[in-house]
Order: sequence, then C-alpha cells, then structure tokens
Amino acid sequence: MLRDDINNAVKDAMKAKDERKLSTLRMVNSTIKNADIDARGQGKPPLSDADLLGVFQKMIKQRQESVELYDKGGRAELAAQEREEIAIISAYLPKQMSEAEMKAAIAAAIAETGAAGMKDMGKVIGVLRAKFAGQMDFGKASGMVKAALTS
Repeated sequence: MLRDDINNAVKDAMKAKDERKLSTLRMVNSTIKNADIDARGQGKPPLSDADLLGVFQKMIKQRQESVELYDKGGRAELAAQEREEIAIISAYLPKQMSEAEMKAAIAAAIAETGAAGMKDMGKVIGVLRAKFAGQMDFGKASGMVKAALTS
C-alpha cells in the first residue's frame, strides 16, 4: 500500500537526515489524513491507493503552478524547492503514459462508450479516469478527447 511505502520512506528520511524529503513526505501524510477525514465526513471509507494517486497528482499540479509563479517572480530558490517536492511526490505515481499511449487509450475509451460528439466527453473522461488514474495527465487528455470528438 502507498501509505505504508510513504511511512517507511519517512523513517528512512529521518535516519538519513534528509530534511527536504522528510518535510515533503510529512506534508503528503498530512494531506492524506485530511482527505481521509473529508471522506469520512461524507460517509465514505478511507481513500484507496487509486484515490491517493489523484491526491498526489493534485499536489504535483499545485507545485507546478507555484514553480511557474516563482520563476516569473524571479524566486529561483523557491522554484527549486517546489521542483524537489514534485520529484519526491512523483516517485509514488505509476509511470506516466506517453502521448501515443494516451491517444490509443482515448480511442479505445471513445469506442467503448460509443461517444459521438462533445456531449459524450464526460463519459469518455470518466472511463479514462477509472482505468488510468495516476498514469495520465487529465488536463492534457481532456484536450485530446475534445480534439478526437470534434474531428
């Protein structure tokens, strides 16, 4: 389980005195606990590994946005810190799909759902999210699905 991997990595980071990794992993643990509390409040069970992948992707996206802002603001040291955090969190995501693999998965999802136009985009994205959570950038995939459905 991802939770166990992260907790073991926290212990390893403590032993190695790797402050950046330790603080990042503690932040990840905190985010997981908050997401579990939110789920419990909605009457849902604790998050599964697949759900955690979505949480990790959201954390990475937030950091990527911060990197852009820091780069624009001339804060290279803060941008570098965010990039280190992205690398640490990314280590817990499965290998990301290439663009060709994404196109093939999108074509299969369109065929599977029988999508005929833009009104079916939600169905296609839903299938992709169910099958490829953590493996695909859904921001990019959304544009690719839109292009496939309008052509």
